[in-house]
Amino acid sequence: MGAEPRTAPSGRILTGVAWAVLVMGLWLWGREITELPGGSAGAAGALFGAGLPAPHPPLEGAALPARVDVPSIGVQAPVVARGLDRDGAIDPPPYDRPGAVGWYGSGTRPGAAGAALFVGHVDTASKPAVFYGLSSAKQGDTVRVLRDDGLIAQFTIEDVQVYERERFEAAKVYGPRVAGRAELRLITCGGTYDRVAKEYTANVVVSAYLTGVSRAPGASRAPARPV
Repeated sequence: MGAEPRTAPSGRILTGVAWAVLVMGLWLWGREITELPGGSAGAAGALFGAGLPAPHPPLEGAALPARVDVPSIGVQAPVVARGLDRDGAIDPPPYDRPGAVGWYGSGTRPGAAGAALFVGHVDTASKPAVFYGLSSAKQGDTVRVLRDDGLIAQFTIEDVQVYERERFEAAKVYGPRVAGRAELRLITCGGTYDRVAKEYTANVVVSAYLTGVSRAPGASRAPARPV
């Protein structure tokens, strides 16, 4: 949890102005934003730090995520599909499941072309939650998503950003950075906790892209094929 205990959890990953921006961001993302301004598949190398691996081709198929692992920060979490709440934001996992990660089930499936969106709490009213250490993730760290087809989609983190609530960049967060690339976002609360508003002042956003695929031990289903 944050530096001071809370009396009542807000239950929201994005708050204040960021809520309205999220609605716009999901609308833009649904209209297939494919690049950041000035970006292109040919300029993909400019987005990567030195030494980061080349992207793996996206996977086809309709596999669902079952687990997310971020070894560098000790995360190994089950995934639950989530929709949008009445305010138009991604509904995070319930507070009675602080160790679960929510995936926006109406969006991109991990490993497919586009940006798959995952959200998780940073804390609850009494203890740290699944993404408490997310801001400590580093460029080059690995994120693994176990899919229900038995494949493990391996992503490499390219950056970790903190967006102030008033400066939340919807297109940058939710839109794929490179056309045709398989990407994911891990999102949680960040900044400081405002005890009056009962919300955090920022969001931590980890961006990663697909760099490898393996098969989980004991998995028997046929592997998804590159698109």
